[in-house]
Amino acid sequence: MPGTDWPPELDALVAAPDQHKLLFENDHVRVIDTIIPAGTTVPLHTHCWPATYYVLAWSDIVRYGQNGEVQADSRTNPNKPQPGQAIWAGALDPHTVHNVGDQTLRIISVEIKGANQPI
Repeated sequence: MPGTDWPPELDALVAAPDQHKLLFENDHVRVIDTIIPAGTTVPLHTHCWPATYYVLAWSDIVRYGQNGEVQADSRTNPNKPQPGQAIWAGALDPHTVHNVGDQTLRIISVEIKGANQPI
């Protein structure tokens, strides 16, 4: 993917197509619908561009690095995202996500192509 050393086969749309669906793409942005049912673990994948995430439905998640280390556990975050909230995130190294909550997680992401750093 542009601007990364990650192999293209780790792109979320390629590596985890059951959870990531392309809604729109042009030279500037890529819009992805991410759906992770409760109890599901998403295969190892990356997001090579920073993005704005619009939360449609929230559930607790644990994000693991490619070596299995915990990178983030939303259960420890007192300010959990809420449906209707938009959040910003930088590009994400290879990771898996496990939905440890009891709801389906659904997020629309707008990836900003060519942006190397979070704003």
